[in-house]
Amino acid sequence: MSDPFFHPVSGFDLPRFAGVPTFMRLPHVTLDDPRLKDVQVGLIGVPWDSGTTNRPGPRHGPRQLRDMSTMIRAQNGATGVRPFEIVNCADLGDVPPNPADIIDSMTRITSFYDKVVAAGITPLTAGGDHLSSLPILRALARSGPLGMIHFDSHTDLFKDYFGGTQYTHGTPFRRAIEEGLLDPKRVVQIGIRGTAYDSEDREFADAVGVRIIPIEEFHARSPQDVMSEAREIVGTAPTYVSYDIDFVDPAFAPGTGTPEVGGPNSYEALMVARLLNGVDIVGADLVEVSPPFDSSGATAFLGVSIIFEMLCNIAAGIYPE
Repeated sequence: MSDPFFHPVSGFDLPRFAGVPTFMRLPHVTLDDPRLKDVQVGLIGVPWDSGTTNRPGPRHGPRQLRDMSTMIRAQNGATGVRPFEIVNCADLGDVPPNPADIIDSMTRITSFYDKVVAAGITPLTAGGDHLSSLPILRALARSGPLGMIHFDSHTDLFKDYFGGTQYTHGTPFRRAIEEGLLDPKRVVQIGIRGTAYDSEDREFADAVGVRIIPIEEFHARSPQDVMSEAREIVGTAPTYVSYDIDFVDPAFAPGTGTPEVGGPNSYEALMVARLLNGVDIVGADLVEVSPPFDSSGATAFLGVSIIFEMLCNIAAGIYPE
């Protein structure tokens, strides 16, 4: 049973539109707070989008995701899981990036997550663009390469951009495999689609053993069948989950920088996260929510609903029945 200090503020005690917004109305615990030692799952914002190559804006994602997360309640309506009663959860605040320097920002992000990992906390991240995943993985994979379940419309496996730029939101997992942070044979990418410049990214995936499940195959199968294969690929070893909101069709998640039509609906978006049950999740992220293109807040609300589904599986994994 978790410490009541780490329970979210109830909407019956303070209306959801009132109070200072934190992720899911959880307590804010800084990295130098004595209570950090009691935190088991930390929700973290990475307000950074210097790797963006199309429409900018994900640097504002964590703030809007926090605001919309006040609508998250204590119990999963589908599974009955009450994660805040299973593990101590807290909002650990934002990593302070350097918006003028990509390399310095990645160093700052890795340093922040090194402290989180040293404290024994499982990080659940709200981005930020997808390059944010690379410095997080550098902290999480110090003991060896991880598996990864990756939901996206893009592989993010490109070699470089503009004739040699190594670090963009289209390259993080190419770098992660090259750096030995990910075991490519334990990586599965789900939902890949859209027009392309060439096939270089998919050729790399084939060469190293990354399993790509394109959107056509996803729709031809069921989420249950696809996720059964994904769980088999990563097995029982430590695994990272990375969820780009542009995995979802822009009819349901328009607030993102590089949308691709033909994707899953919002129910399927929640279902694939719910079906992460049994995966040894050592960290997860939800990235690429761009508030300037999300005037209704619907994309951010879907994003935090997906984060909640991942949190339920992380909590159940820490204390399985």
